[in-house]
Amino acid sequence: MATSTQKLTKEPGVPVLPLVVIVGPTASGKSSTAMNVAQAFDGEIICADSRTIYEHMDIGTAKPSAEDQALVPHWGLDLVEPGESFTAADFKTYALKKVEEIRSRGHLPIIVGGTGLYVDGVIFDYEFAKPQPELRKTLEALSLEELIYYCENNNITLPENEKNRRYVIRAIEQKGITNKRLRRPIDNVVLVGITTERSELRRRITKRSEQLFENGMVEEAIMLGKKYGWESEAMTGNIYKLVRKYLASELTSKQLKQDNITSDWRLAKRQLTWLKRNEFINWVELDEAFEYIKSALKS
Repeated sequence: MATSTQKLTKEPGVPVLPLVVIVGPTASGKSSTAMNVAQAFDGEIICADSRTIYEHMDIGTAKPSAEDQALVPHWGLDLVEPGESFTAADFKTYALKKVEEIRSRGHLPIIVGGTGLYVDGVIFDYEFAKPQPELRKTLEALSLEELIYYCENNNITLPENEKNRRYVIRAIEQKGITNKRLRRPIDNVVLVGITTERSELRRRITKRSEQLFENGMVEEAIMLGKKYGWESEAMTGNIYKLVRKYLASELTSKQLKQDNITSDWRLAKRQLTWLKRNEFINWVELDEAFEYIKSALKS
């Protein structure tokens, strides 16, 4: 079994609680699994999501509800304002600090998320190059065509969504990851992936999309657009971009909702493509995930 639950200790005879890592595509049910584990084992959740780090972007990023946050401590939310920089290296530093703090309280640390690089940076102990603000400034000034040309001339693989400037810039910046990383996950980790049948995942994505609009998605996007500007990098996320088109009468309400479902479905496929490269993930069905983790923690 790929999962490692080796008990490391800081002091003789004092076990260090494992780090539970739950991954999966958007709408797979990983967050509800994390909640169940946290409530059963006195845990605290660290969200590994490149969107929920932003303040005020609550509905469109499907942040944990206020009720869930009241039941279980959540970390990794509202770390920066839209438009401010926050990298995978920043997340690694933040997450490792939170894991240590959570363990010091005698609680179980749980990382949950769909941003693969955030998770991999922690569990494979990536060594990131130092931030290059001048490079970011230069890249931001380039057109999409110029960014693609840069990638082609610097042997950088284009992301699947190569028409999104943010993704292309991220692909360039990820070349800053050095080759120094572990071949296997760090010790004392329970690493679980939520696998979902395609039809069920599609149904869950559709249901979540409906809930977003019922909860005031359009109103939130209007507020954020006014406050931070529609050109802010944080506003280039799929749903905010689509709402902007709707407000410009480029999409009907029906088209907006359908395009959001399609966009999330494509996101889920990209997330799975990334995650499937990790041979150490133990994939289990959603309704089996809690029992699997429970068994791993008690072994």
